[in-house]
Amino acid sequence: METTPFVFAGFRGEVARGCEPAGDLADLVRRLADPAAAEATVHWGRNYLYRARYAGRRGPLDVVVKQFNNRGFKARTLRRLRGSKAARAWRAARAFVAAGLDTAEPALLIESERADGPSFFVSRHLGEVVEARYLFRAVQAGREREDFPGIDYPAFMDDLGRLLARVHGAGLFHRDLSIGNVLIARDDPHRLYLVDLNRARVRRRLGAFARTRDLCRLAIFRRADQRRFLAAYWGGEPGAAHVALYRLFHHGFRFKIESKKRWRRLTGRLAGALRPRRAHAHIPEAAAGASARDKIVWDPLSDQPHQHAGRWTKTRVRLADLPSHARQTALALTALPAVLARYRELRRRLYGAPVPWDGVGVCARPFPEAPEALLAALDDLGVRKVLLRLHPWADDDRHELELARELHGRGYDLAFALPQNRDLVRDRERWASRVEELGELFAPYGRHFQVGQAINRSKWGVWTLGEYAELAASAAQVLRRHEGVEILGPAVIDFEVHATMAALRLCRGVGFDALASLLYVDRRGAPENHQLGFDTPGKVTLLQAIAETSPGVSPRSWITEVNWPLWEGPHSPAGRSVSVDEDTQADYLARFYLLALTTHMVERVYWWQAIARGYGLVAPGEGGQAPRRRPSFQALATLERELRGTTCLGPLPAPPSAWLFLFRHDDGTERVAGWCARGRAEATLPRPAVAVVEQHGEAAPGAGPRVELGSSVRYFRLE
Repeated sequence: METTPFVFAGFRGEVARGCEPAGDLADLVRRLADPAAAEATVHWGRNYLYRARYAGRRGPLDVVVKQFNNRGFKARTLRRLRGSKAARAWRAARAFVAAGLDTAEPALLIESERADGPSFFVSRHLGEVVEARYLFRAVQAGREREDFPGIDYPAFMDDLGRLLARVHGAGLFHRDLSIGNVLIARDDPHRLYLVDLNRARVRRRLGAFARTRDLCRLAIFRRADQRRFLAAYWGGEPGAAHVALYRLFHHGFRFKIESKKRWRRLTGRLAGALRPRRAHAHIPEAAAGASARDKIVWDPLSDQPHQHAGRWTKTRVRLADLPSHARQTALALTALPAVLARYRELRRRLYGAPVPWDGVGVCARPFPEAPEALLAALDDLGVRKVLLRLHPWADDDRHELELARELHGRGYDLAFALPQNRDLVRDRERWASRVEELGELFAPYGRHFQVGQAINRSKWGVWTLGEYAELAASAAQVLRRHEGVEILGPAVIDFEVHATMAALRLCRGVGFDALASLLYVDRRGAPENHQLGFDTPGKVTLLQAIAETSPGVSPRSWITEVNWPLWEGPHSPAGRSVSVDEDTQADYLARFYLLALTTHMVERVYWWQAIARGYGLVAPGEGGQAPRRRPSFQALATLERELRGTTCLGPLPAPPSAWLFLFRHDDGTERVAGWCARGRAEATLPRPAVAVVEQHGEAAPGAGPRVELGSSVRYFRLE
């Protein structure tokens, strides 16, 4: 395979013949090395793999970019001695192609010139493939015929054995031959690809020991399957020595893996506490010489700050601020008895009166790539309440102002969020000046301003609630000059009510017109799950109790941000452990709105946000494609369309883990929204349904009164 080397400012590498771009190669290299170019996440783990597309000289090319991190002493040393992982994968892939073996064909090798900079292995996209791991799992469960009807499992074992015999015969030692690194082409199950070659070695010949070390990594557990696989590999019935060696190595490898798992379970928490934080490769470094409080940078992919300060650094800062934290704790404890007493009263009154359906909102940021797509999405959602997050640290508010003016002209009820960053926390005069400027610009288009953002997270620049209290006081003084403006706060993120209670008492002079909370519950999974003994109705009731018993706020409560992050790599605002797929996100969205807004304890709930990777209702388009509306978009549009103009009459009797809410429309008709949080359940409606609307908006024939409920919300229009 012929390649052409290149060197640009900051990058060097090679491009394979036939993969040259139609345009400037330097521009392509910089774009592919930026995860923002990702059209879709392929894998999100120790390394990040994402799909991208570009115009090649011979036509459009779909590629997969595998980004390797080279941070840390060990990684830098190995890179100097043996080359980066990307370079090793590049060399091995070329050797596989030269031997006529199917793998992800190498397209570009991209190396950062920094010693600890990332490296990238770019290969052609293989098309529709499935990891062999899923076939093996189906075999273990006895479901291979149901799950993979197009694959003949015995024939697959023969194909795999013969393929690996060719690999080893060519002197290629894979060294990471797991079932996840064998891919099966969906259109031709006999075509198998081997990938993840950065550990592979090229040798003159491989002996039985090296061959068996490779083979034993495959999760083939049944004796009959092992013999068939070895027969295909050795070209006939395997000898007793080959079988014995294989089984010895296979059991040894399984013991090694299980031992590692047990060791990691034992040491995981300790290692997590001691291990330094590792930022993703795309996140810029903190400013040279930045103090412990100021190691914060902006992450454009997840649209939030990133805190470079590690655990121990943050602990030192918090110890220095111990008097402030002690005061905050005392304020929270002082407020707690009254809050709990009021919570118990409100809980007893829950669902005691009809609740008009209102308060569904969505957050937005400008989308200059396709502004009309954003406007069309908001119009089609049917939601009339929009919260626009501004960036007070920015020097240009043009796009935000254009969006606010357009939305106001279309009749939207606008609210604005004014987050802070560390620079503004330190420079109070600039903060006050920017708030005054933004108030002048945006007050004509909306009267609600949230002051602050996630004030209990140091990455947003606030280390003590006292710092926030000063910001809120100066902002309120400026914003109240505009007639009719309402101020919301303190915008505590997650269910950390102690911070909310303390902040309201520190800010009693501000006089918030409503309590604003960023109620992220993703770390608890489904919205029905409990946290500190509270499910979603319990949480919003507790927040209302805080609003009614605190001196610094009117007795009103808003949820100004909520979402469930998606499995989309660094675009996701949270970690892998709390991310969900798109269908689950849609289920949780609809259920959260229903659980929260039917309580009458919260006025508004805003989803963050309309268009965004990693969590948005709409996925931005790439490669000239239009933005794609996710299942969560359809779920929210259906929710608003089905319940607009209704009043919730309260919950109906339902089986365990199931929920039924009865709504009456202004025209007198009634409908029920129902789902089951765990598994499936049968429930009884008050009357048969003349029509059923699924969560994604599709209409179905009437049913009932016995109906089936699942994880997605169903709407039943009653006779």
